[in-house]
Amino acid sequence: MIELLSQVNYWHWLALGLLLLCGELLGTAGYMLWLGIAAMLVGIVLAFVPISWQLQWVSFGVFALVLTWLWWRKQYKDDKDSDQQRILNQKDKQLVGQITVLDQDVQRGKCRIRLGDTSWSAYSDEPLSSGTRVRVIDVDGITLLIEKVE
Repeated sequence: MIELLSQVNYWHWLALGLLLLCGELLGTAGYMLWLGIAAMLVGIVLAFVPISWQLQWVSFGVFALVLTWLWWRKQYKDDKDSDQQRILNQKDKQLVGQITVLDQDVQRGKCRIRLGDTSWSAYSDEPLSSGTRVRVIDVDGITLLIEKVE
């Protein structure tokens, strides 16, 4: 077995890389992509630098882990940025800008308001009377920050 491993040259690594990339086309959701690229990188390195078969496999593992980790970091950052931009299924972001009419007097500070079919905890910087139109300007946890609509 060791004789077989010591006879591996760069063409074998390039072929393995292409085979893994072809496997990626079957829909493995990126699992084989980074392995295929890592195998091709080992083939390219082996074409210029003669290295032992043990170092070839270690290089393959390191390349695969580093490439996968770099892609994960990029994808995580993109997902985090897109989550901050979207409002679908994020009720707090959907409430900002909503206007409602108060059904009871509100003193300065915490109060409860009715918005849609739900009662919400709210905070107002000024006392407001019943029948006043208010707008949600921000959400702090589960408390709506409201202001009087002019």
